[in-house]
Amino acid sequence: MRFSEEYFSKYIQGVTGSAIRDIFKLLGKPGMISFAGGNPSNRALEPEVVRGLTGEAIDRYGASILQYGPTDGLPGLREQTAKYLRESAGVHCSADNILPVQGSSQAFDLLLKALINPGDAILVESPTFLGAIQAMRIYGAKLIPMPTDEEGVIVSAAEELVKEHHPKLMYVIPTFQNPTGRTLSLERRKALAALAAKYGFVIAEDDPYRDLRYEGEALPSISSFDEEGWVVYMSSYSKYISPGLRVGAAAVPDARLLRKMVIGKQSTDVHSPLLTQAIVELYMEKNLLPGHLARIRGEYREQLNAMLDGFTELPEGTAHTLPQGGLFVWAELPEGMDALPALNRAVERGVAFVPGTHFYPEGGHENTLRLNFSMQEPADIREGMARLGAALRD
Repeated sequence: MRFSEEYFSKYIQGVTGSAIRDIFKLLGKPGMISFAGGNPSNRALEPEVVRGLTGEAIDRYGASILQYGPTDGLPGLREQTAKYLRESAGVHCSADNILPVQGSSQAFDLLLKALINPGDAILVESPTFLGAIQAMRIYGAKLIPMPTDEEGVIVSAAEELVKEHHPKLMYVIPTFQNPTGRTLSLERRKALAALAAKYGFVIAEDDPYRDLRYEGEALPSISSFDEEGWVVYMSSYSKYISPGLRVGAAAVPDARLLRKMVIGKQSTDVHSPLLTQAIVELYMEKNLLPGHLARIRGEYREQLNAMLDGFTELPEGTAHTLPQGGLFVWAELPEGMDALPALNRAVERGVAFVPGTHFYPEGGHENTLRLNFSMQEPADIREGMARLGAALRD
């Protein structure tokens, strides 16, 4: 049977697949150096630790850990997560506000499911995470790009867009943003929380990179300035412990909204896997995260510095961000250059990246690109930047 485009749901029509996933198909070439993903380093994973915790989880819970469980998650994981978010990010939450999910991406999907009708306006950073763009478009939302600069969302411009479009939701990645690596300033965090309270819209604060800070002072979350329950804080253990475990959390201050998200999750997957929840519960209970983060931060800092040094290989006039943490560096090529056709030339030379145009809800900006450094050793990063520079100069 052949399906025409019109046969599909109007919400999926015209929504393209992930550009990053498509680029992965190009990476089978031996010796390929990829700056295209967003994975943590394999050296940042701890299979022996996870193996031991798996046995402990089964010993603690017995056969029940292999059964169906509550949609709103294991009580122990909710307690550990609430404690972590309070101490790390200043989020006002208790275990009662926490919903364990399969990565912060599922938290956002459930939030969209609970709030968004086709045609509802959502304000988004421009550029922003392309996976979030996909999710919002599938729900039929109207995406309104917010101007940004080196300090993140420009609040005065965002307020004018709020007045014009009356959004139900604003999506923000405040810390080491994907794709740019930028961090929203302290004053703008306060201002966005105040803006949500003034005009009555929800802020989806997506903060999965927060504790991957290599220099500078940590900033409190937007949620920490939320006094009326308008900010939903979305976190993930993927970048810290393991993406394959698929454990994240949403801190939802409003009980009615939390209940709607739980109902949405019931029809999505019944509940997040109990075994992986229990593994992360034990990991946090044993306080393993601080030492692990200290180790991987040092390695990531070396990789980031190798990439920043490698920009001398790129065409003269190329600008780039200077992240204090996270996994990404954003580059802007001289006007007139186009990263889309350059990708094919780069792959031929054995290096891959993601063209920046995919991260803009309005498209355009063809002279931009996103580079990830966490999957490559410093020597390979230096070689990859040399290959990239040669491809861009072709």
